[in-house]
Amino acid sequence: MAHNPLDTEAGGELFSSYEAEYKLVQADLVSKLDQIPELHGEPRKAALSAAERALEEASELLDQMQLEKQNIPSDARPRVNQRLRNFATDIDNYKRKLKALVSDAQKSKFGGGGRYSDNPSDAERGLSDAQLEQRQQLLSGTDRLDRSTQRLRASQALANETEAIGASTLAELHTQRSRIEHTTMVMQESEGYVDRSVKTLKGMARRMATNRLITIAIITILVLLIIAVIFSKFR
Repeated sequence: MAHNPLDTEAGGELFSSYEAEYKLVQADLVSKLDQIPELHGEPRKAALSAAERALEEASELLDQMQLEKQNIPSDARPRVNQRLRNFATDIDNYKRKLKALVSDAQKSKFGGGGRYSDNPSDAERGLSDAQLEQRQQLLSGTDRLDRSTQRLRASQALANETEAIGASTLAELHTQRSRIEHTTMVMQESEGYVDRSVKTLKGMARRMATNRLITIAIITILVLLIIAVIFSKFR
């Protein structure tokens, strides 16, 4: 199976899931459309109904992909738009082909005088065909509802998963914020200690300078006294 580039892009997981399901339905629809011309009677009618349901499902999947396209990054949308246009063209072709097959089946049935025959058994068979068609339409509607429900559940599951990831990310961010705030407080306390240390060192430097001046003054006075004593003895 070819690798889908959207599998590695954020926001494309659900789109890729719908696309993969569409391709399966498309392959099944093509197979049914190819088989219908070779069938007759009830098998042909059943195959036409199955092809109609497959075509409806393909159209629904295309609609879902159109909606999910909004969640795909903008740089990937041109490729997605081209694929969606191709899918839409394929579906239009399938609709025309199926319509032609249904038309051929109706012409064949009416040409044989089936429903409009004066034979009561033929009229009863016509009524049975109408009931069967209604039943098939009901089953088709039920199938569409089931598929829509399954897709809704898949979307809800993805939304729940995304919400859980978001909550986990927010919790991690809150933890990191607490750590940053704690680190900031420690740095502020350290800055306070540094400031006090600088002030203490400056005070010590001033005291050392004062003591040095006092020492120099004392030495100067002592030298002057010694000189005075020596001068008085030789006088």
